Amino acid sequence: MAAPRKDNVKELILEATETLLQNKKISDISLAEIAKTAGISKGTLFYHYKNKNDLMIDLTDKYLDLQYHDLITWTEDASKDTSLHRLIKYVLERDVSTVNMRLHFFYDAMLGNEDIREMLLARYQEFATLIAGKIAERTDKIDAEYLSWLILLLSDGLFIHKMLHNEDINIDAFIKQTAELGKLL
Repeated sequence: MAAPRKDNVKELILEATETLLQNKKISDISLAEIAKTAGISKGTLFYHYKNKNDLMIDLTDKYLDLQYHDLITWTEDASKDTSLHRLIKYVLERDVSTVNMRLHFFYDAMLGNEDIREMLLARYQEFATLIAGKIAERTDKIDAEYLSWLILLLSDGLFIHKMLHNEDINIDAFIKQTAELGKLL
């Protein structure tokens, strides 16, 4: 009798990879380890992913899609206060709280993974455009494109300091104070 078929095998593989990335970098994880963690054979894994680069591309895409859709959902929720200062706070908190996976993508891109680097740059542009549009809906007192990039660059800096465990900066207080500046616009 054949083993029961697992639905959504790609999702199992991505989830297994995310689990392993909590404690290791991608270069230290074998495809065999991913298959074992996913509860599938190596052949099944190779059917869906020929190499770790293809897997990382799908994982990056999944992660960035989720962030993008969460931002849209949050900004379009009429029951929430999505004013400019709350938008700034939301983006910064969201980006800093999801630092672990982004760190892997940046690491991979900085080590020469051109596919991931290009994907990250394209998605940054998408996020900047989306955030600029949301800012423009809320104020005309500042260049929306400039502020959107400022927020994105600030979130990257904050996540780096979070990963460095910089005790000289209280990241939560910094985000709150930065969001308060949005009330002035």
